[in-house]
Amino acid sequence: MTEVSAGTLAGKVAVITGGANGIGQEAVLRFLAAGAAVVVADLNEANGARTVEMAQARGAGDRIAFHRTDVAEEADVEAAVALAVERFGSLDCMVNNAGVGGAFGPITDTTVDEWDFTYRVLVRGVFLGIKHAAVQMKRQGGGGTIINTASIAGLGGGAGGHAYSGAKAAVVNMTRSIACELAPARIRVNAIAPGGIMTELLHRGDMQAATDMMLARQPWPEPGMPGHIADGMVFLASDQSEFIAGQCLVIDGGLLASGPNMFGFTGDSPLLRKAGLDQGTTGVPIAIRNPSGR
Repeated sequence: MTEVSAGTLAGKVAVITGGANGIGQEAVLRFLAAGAAVVVADLNEANGARTVEMAQARGAGDRIAFHRTDVAEEADVEAAVALAVERFGSLDCMVNNAGVGGAFGPITDTTVDEWDFTYRVLVRGVFLGIKHAAVQMKRQGGGGTIINTASIAGLGGGAGGHAYSGAKAAVVNMTRSIACELAPARIRVNAIAPGGIMTELLHRGDMQAATDMMLARQPWPEPGMPGHIADGMVFLASDQSEFIAGQCLVIDGGLLASGPNMFGFTGDSPLLRKAGLDQGTTGVPIAIRNPSGR
């Protein structure tokens, strides 16, 4: 992976949701390295504090702040945007990255509460991020950029659970629709669709097993890393992408082109053997139960 060019985002202010872990954390570090000021908006306060410490150890100084944020709560999202303006003077980029694995298991065993939780975080959270970023950017004038984390699971079958895949498809189409509305205000809305990226959500502490799984499926002979996605975010936030709007940038080592049947569709699929809810890196353990009839 290439080094982020210092000054690429000089003078810009970003809010990055889910910025305390995985792709979001790497995005925070790379935005800072490119010269931006960043508000880390995340539900996990312990990870948020570690991210701030890590960034300051790398020279971020006072260009970073943390705000505890449940992206499904409008007041929290609005407050994160307000903090960016209060602390750094403006909002130039909103990265709606917070995510969870969400409901998994056979569709016949998925509960309404699990389904709703998944959409609450992955779709409502993106909606609220776009809404309040657009309000502030329009108030300021001069435009801005909004980047939504989608997934190849939203572009084809077999790359995620049913609820997760449907939610990410919603993010992709919402990105395209709202990009058309906001483009006249010079607000560019785009999405990134990662493939299998070596974050905790994928490897669950076993990097080697996750790497072996991905290399057996994707054409590119190296595993996807958070930095691959973060670099795409820096590009979309920069003036180098000033004519790009309403797009979904796929960064997946060719995985979507080859399938992307990562988990299978039979009872042997790791997403179908059990049922439950994955709340990501919030600190809440995964709830798992045996599907009925298995």
